Amino acid sequence: MTAGTLDSEKLFAARLHAARARPYLATALFALHPVESRQVPTMAVDRHWRCYVSPAFVARTPVEELAGVWVHEVSHLLRDHHGRSDRVAGESGLTGRGDRLRMNIAADLEINDDVFGDGLARPEGAVEPATLGLPEGELMEDYLRLFRLGPYTQGLVWLDCGSGADGLERAWDLGPGGANGLTEQERDAVRFRVAQGITGRPGSVPQGWRRWAEEAFHPPQPWRELLGAAIRAAVSGPGAGEDYTYGRPSRRSACLPGVVLPSLRRRPPRVAVIVDTSGSVSDAELGTALLEVAAIVAAVGGRRELVSVLSCDAAARVVGPLCRAEGITLVGGGGTDLRRGFARALRARPAPDVVVALTDGQTPWPQVRPPCRTVVGLFPRGRAGRSWDEDDPDRVPDGPPSWARAVDLGGPP
Repeated sequence: MTAGTLDSEKLFAARLHAARARPYLATALFALHPVESRQVPTMAVDRHWRCYVSPAFVARTPVEELAGVWVHEVSHLLRDHHGRSDRVAGESGLTGRGDRLRMNIAADLEINDDVFGDGLARPEGAVEPATLGLPEGELMEDYLRLFRLGPYTQGLVWLDCGSGADGLERAWDLGPGGANGLTEQERDAVRFRVAQGITGRPGSVPQGWRRWAEEAFHPPQPWRELLGAAIRAAVSGPGAGEDYTYGRPSRRSACLPGVVLPSLRRRPPRVAVIVDTSGSVSDAELGTALLEVAAIVAAVGGRRELVSVLSCDAAARVVGPLCRAEGITLVGGGGTDLRRGFARALRARPAPDVVVALTDGQTPWPQVRPPCRTVVGLFPRGRAGRSWDEDDPDRVPDGPPSWARAVDLGGPP
């Protein structure tokens, strides 16, 4: 083989090895289209499912390690790291190359703790949570808050998994009009097939992938956009969700030499989630509630300490502060009176900026409007022969009060 030419046979042998080691990812691995590129340091992906490959990297890397890199790169795309990075950048103003490098590192930390081993060798230089002294099992958004670039990350400046990892387009990207890219519909189909493969073999799949597959079967609902709007409105008023910080001095300091003035910083709002756990709520609906709690955490920038959860039937029980959505135990099973849940949530200190109630609607509501923004998510009814009231199938309860923003969970887009 000519020096500097891509060894496609070795590259494809590594992909086959990866598919054998992680059969639930095979559909995604073979959906990636390799593109030879001497501009990438190792291997990188774009959001259109092209995989850019350095011939020199393939030549010097053993097949077992190349297989791990295949799984690593396709993991970025399956977990939508480019889209998530774009959202974080838009919310936090992280637009520089250093910011995107930190996002790439955080995305690697999310996936590398369950990529290697069991037939996949760890490539030299692969960053894992232990590398930076961080806990395993966190999401990209969590890791972003746990580390900053500094001397201990100098050895990672070479890292570049492409725009498919951090959302920032590269010079080598072929773009949306380039050859062999997947359409949005094709990308969604690949994700769905992979999620099916994961749920079909739960005993042999890491927890991170099982969590991802569950969320893949429950795509974002329109109500989450409404929640985001409610959260933004909750902190838009003067003094709401604001604090002063010296971490970023005020620009007015330039007018006062020798004086450092703090800047005004907006913080994400505190959210209290009341989950209806009465006997009329099914296990499936409680499962939906847990997924919505995870979405609420994402809506406040992944800051779990800002989200508290209360399970409520005829009494309110505090579940939060929140650690992990999948670790929440919802208790109840009796009658329904969400007024107790509202009262308990509003007594908390510091008080919530937003209250979210997830319920089937069979409850009395507070007579007085709460002093904060309120969103009510209603579980869909009338399916599989279910009614609002087993004793009176024709009865439909009153809807949420006018002061609450009511949305249907799982409703049509």
